[in-house]
Amino acid sequence: MSSLRPTLDFLLYEWLHAERLNERARFADHSRETFDAVFDTCERIARDKYAPFNRLVDTEEPRFDGEKVILPRATHEAHEAFVASGMLSAAQDYEEGGMQLPYTIEAAAGTFFATASVSIGSGMLTKGNANLLLVHGTEAQKEVFARNEFAGRFSGTMALSEPQAGSSLSDITTRATPAGADFDSDPLGPRYRLKGNKMWISAGEHELAENIVHLVLAKIPGPDGKLIPGTRGISLFIVPKKLVGLDGQLTGERNDVALAGLNHKLGWRGTTNTLLNFGEGKYPVRGGAGAIGYLVGKPHEGLRCMFHMMNEARIGIGLAATSLGLAGYYASLDYAKSRPQGRPVGPAGKDPTQPQIRIIEHADIKRMLLAQKSYCEGALALLLQCARLVDEQHTGTPEAAEEARVLLEVLTPVAKSWPSEFCLEANSLAIQIHGGYGYTRDFPVEQYWRDNRLNMIHEGTHGIQAADLLGRKVVMEGGKGLLLLAHRINATIERAIQQAQFAEDANALGQALQKVGAATKAAWATANPGEALANAVPYMQAFGHLVIAWTWLDVVLALPAASTRPADEGRVRAARYFFHYELPKIGAWLRPVETRDPTCATMPEEAF
Repeated sequence: MSSLRPTLDFLLYEWLHAERLNERARFADHSRETFDAVFDTCERIARDKYAPFNRLVDTEEPRFDGEKVILPRATHEAHEAFVASGMLSAAQDYEEGGMQLPYTIEAAAGTFFATASVSIGSGMLTKGNANLLLVHGTEAQKEVFARNEFAGRFSGTMALSEPQAGSSLSDITTRATPAGADFDSDPLGPRYRLKGNKMWISAGEHELAENIVHLVLAKIPGPDGKLIPGTRGISLFIVPKKLVGLDGQLTGERNDVALAGLNHKLGWRGTTNTLLNFGEGKYPVRGGAGAIGYLVGKPHEGLRCMFHMMNEARIGIGLAATSLGLAGYYASLDYAKSRPQGRPVGPAGKDPTQPQIRIIEHADIKRMLLAQKSYCEGALALLLQCARLVDEQHTGTPEAAEEARVLLEVLTPVAKSWPSEFCLEANSLAIQIHGGYGYTRDFPVEQYWRDNRLNMIHEGTHGIQAADLLGRKVVMEGGKGLLLLAHRINATIERAIQQAQFAEDANALGQALQKVGAATKAAWATANPGEALANAVPYMQAFGHLVIAWTWLDVVLALPAASTRPADEGRVRAARYFFHYELPKIGAWLRPVETRDPTCATMPEEAF
């Protein structure tokens, strides 16, 4: 983790100029010194409470003793230290007990925890849950639930998926029916009884906090008693594990929410992942079966509310994937510097009488290290830029805020999925650099790969994100987002082309932008969504490579002229690697998009 802080400092202060945010009224009390103090605290907690126990939480998985879920003591201590740091509410208003930090700084600080041990957790879902309630909840819901989540008394989840529905939320069957004749007059919101099952619920059961606040998607039956088909019937409910009074104190009543089982995943083993039964009657409450839940927002608008949390979570998953990629990169870099193996090849071949060299001296090891560096530091830069756009959306001028909103619409699918794919590839390369040792548990890189493999499916698969990008984001509002992104990319090209060392890359980026634009038009040439989206994933891969190439070019333009710092040469070399080895791949990805290639879509099932 020793290389993370200098990288963050460069990206935040020399590239994004994050300290300029302090000129805005919301952040006026802050300075670079306060930002650095936050990083010092988070880095220390991550080093002392997270990193030493990363292997422990992988091997001592959560277990259920019949009454409660047992987690290692180290997880409790890490959670307590994180809560005490104030980072759960770091970006919130002072009135909410927060620090009013820019989201850019909060996001950057989170990378220390994710790099040290992603599966110990650092409150991503709790923060997202509480933030959603601040936007869509009533004053009572904010006071009783959101503020107690920010304070660390309660933790939060989002309960979307169901065993039979998976990612197809239109097919959920969890049912919510009014609880009593006075259901509409409950001070915590319209009161319902929920019955159904939810699968893959991270942090769905544990003893880390006094209470767990589930945000649950369910359907309110229509007048005929049947569930409304599709997503139109979905509503959102607060379903606490333990019931709470208006004073925020537990009433002593256990809600009818039961742990049906723990899912044992490939990675993130330190985080409980659960199947939850709502309303099965195991814990009858207030005279009957059915979990008590409180409506958030209006009936049948649950998905709109939940997307507030899901979009935030997608940036968080991108940061988690990036942090795991960086962890593997740092580990394999250290290993390559110390591992002797092989000898240099001279005109006469290898001389066995010469001493061995360290593997970092071999060209192919340098290739794999450069690939990792280009993927992970490029992804980190993109995600910090997205975080900076979040701050712009909330505190910028109306014009800047609107631009930030539109850009985030286009970039969010990429910010989630591109790091999940290519920082995972970085983890694979880290294993390869370790050779046979990389496949053993004697070194951490195999765990980083296993942990990162989950991020390809967290918060929406590649297919879902790709369909969102090509099917909605690049064509919405008349293609406004794509045009704005192209404008930003062209501005970087115009600056870069003035410098001889970057002119070739600037031209390559311009050509890549033209290819993506042409492929977008070609995909939709027949206005047939089935044809356009059949190759959405290769489109997203190409689109992501375009965005990362642009990001790298913009980053190296921020380097001081004639810099002699080794880290700056590393950035230039990583950018050059990406332009020479990675950007040319987009042509192959875009060919089936441009031709609306039907190979996959028309494959007969019986032919498999």
